Amino acid sequence: MAKLLAAALALALPRLSSAYTWSFSSPPTQCGNVSISVQGGSPPYAVLVVPIGISPLPNNIEARKIQDETSQSAAINFQLKFPANSQFVVVLSDSTGFASGGTSVGVLVGPSSDSSCFDASQNVAPQFPFNVFPQGLIAQCVPTRIWWNPSQVQGQPKFQGVIPGGQSFQIPQGALSDVSGQGTGFNWTPPLRGMTTLLLVGGDNRGNGSAGSVPYTVGAGPNNDVSCLSSDSPSSTPGAPAGGSYQTSTSASGSSESGGGKNGGNGGGHDGSSGSKTNVAAIAGGTVGGIALLLVGFLVGLFLMRRRRLNKERKDRPDLLTADEGDEGAATRNELPQFYQPEPFMATGAGRSSVGGLTADGRRTSAHTDVTDGRPISGVMSESRSGTPDPSSMSTSTRKSAPMRQMRPVNIIQHADAGPSGPHLAEEEEEPETVELPPAYTNIRK
Repeated sequence: MAKLLAAALALALPRLSSAYTWSFSSPPTQCGNVSISVQGGSPPYAVLVVPIGISPLPNNIEARKIQDETSQSAAINFQLKFPANSQFVVVLSDSTGFASGGTSVGVLVGPSSDSSCFDASQNVAPQFPFNVFPQGLIAQCVPTRIWWNPSQVQGQPKFQGVIPGGQSFQIPQGALSDVSGQGTGFNWTPPLRGMTTLLLVGGDNRGNGSAGSVPYTVGAGPNNDVSCLSSDSPSSTPGAPAGGSYQTSTSASGSSESGGGKNGGNGGGHDGSSGSKTNVAAIAGGTVGGIALLLVGFLVGLFLMRRRRLNKERKDRPDLLTADEGDEGAATRNELPQFYQPEPFMATGAGRSSVGGLTADGRRTSAHTDVTDGRPISGVMSESRSGTPDPSSMSTSTRKSAPMRQMRPVNIIQHADAGPSGPHLAEEEEEPETVELPPAYTNIRK
């Protein structure tokens, strides 16, 4: 066990002895001077500044170019030709190889009054373009062809893979070949895990990045092939990012990141840029908006259900003015329901008599109870044309002995005065009697 531990330490010592760190001496600003201090490593040093993210200029004008700076001193100084509120990553190298000092996460450019270092009205263009096949796709362990037009290149092209906050690397160039429609190029199998953020940077003898850069998110591939992956595969590794402490937010009290790169480019794996804060705010806003939308939809649905229920109850509520259920004939006869039919009225009063169902003037009427001398007499009283009552037709039964009559509707007729019918009536003309009945409600429609 002790021998294995000693062997592991022996293998680790050479890497630790060549490890070095670096940091920004001051926050980067628009068209300002950038100072990078390197602790360790071996000169010459190379700084590759690669823009990331969208351009903040009007109309999305892209005025940023990749900057490739070199220095023999551990104190590296150069002008940053980027506009304010844009972002970039820094890849630091020394004599031991590309990205030996690690790769920073996104760095935010601060504002300044100087804007003379870039043209905000015109897009920049690379010195030579390059392409990949399959077009616009880089997938895990899937062979990819990188090609270019040889007439536009000076010297031998070279390509780097830059992973923000991770392990950047030099892309090994295989055998060159010419393919019709694809120019000159070589095949490369990306040993990258799916969902890795990659900036593919191209250059030639004019410097690293002279062909510009193209951002990709590595796909998993159709079969999720992992045959090309190993523990040494480049990735975004967790830890402190390379580059030390620098501004990553536009706020005055914005957060900063600190740390140092190690040999092999072992930098931080998390993005400390303001873009992460913007994403959090966007996610929070989207969540609140979605909840509010669901609440509004629930209230609208509740309102519609309540209105539908009220309409149904209104339809099912019985109409007291309509005919009883099953009484189909009442509606056709325009008659009132049972509860609204007027009660029968029994007419009584002096001066009213009938003979055989006929009135004194010859009109037919219903049988009724008459009063002669203040006592009710049941039955029918007949009289002659002259108005003289027939005593034989009178019933001598009293109300007490007579059976109770059933109440039924009667016709109310106001007779004309035909003279006194007996000695008990006054000779003067009596005032006609007025009978008031309630309204029949027969004209009310359903």
